[in-house]
Amino acid sequence: MATKKRHWLWNLILIITLAVCLLAFVVHYKNWTKIEPDGIKMVSGIYYKEIKFNEVDSVSLVDRIPPMERLNGFSALSKGNGLYREFKDSLTNKEVHVFVDNFEQQKIKIVYQDSLKLFFNYKDSLETLGLVSFLKSKIKTSN
Repeated sequence: MATKKRHWLWNLILIITLAVCLLAFVVHYKNWTKIEPDGIKMVSGIYYKEIKFNEVDSVSLVDRIPPMERLNGFSALSKGNGLYREFKDSLTNKEVHVFVDNFEQQKIKIVYQDSLKLFFNYKDSLETLGLVSFLKSKIKTSN
């Protein structure tokens, strides 16, 4: 019995598709943070935020994020990333960055540049608590 061979182009398209799906999964799998001497960088997929320590006004732990409208981003199971709108009126249009790996645990709330907010946490609650204490100590030394 003769077997038909598939054209090499279809094999290439299949491999490229699998590679793109795997790459998308890896970059959205968790929140990638990098602590530098003057600030912190957060990346999750296409969402990126860099905050300098001298711009931070306050750092606190919250149990829940306030109700907000999602402008873009995603929520899946207990994870959510993206750009949200806190409220909109005639004077303000405040956007909030959210990098949450687990909605059930406490989140770090960072207020920076007087009124901008960012919420994030890690899957591991101990890692989140360690980062809160580190950020609070950095803010005390930079102010």
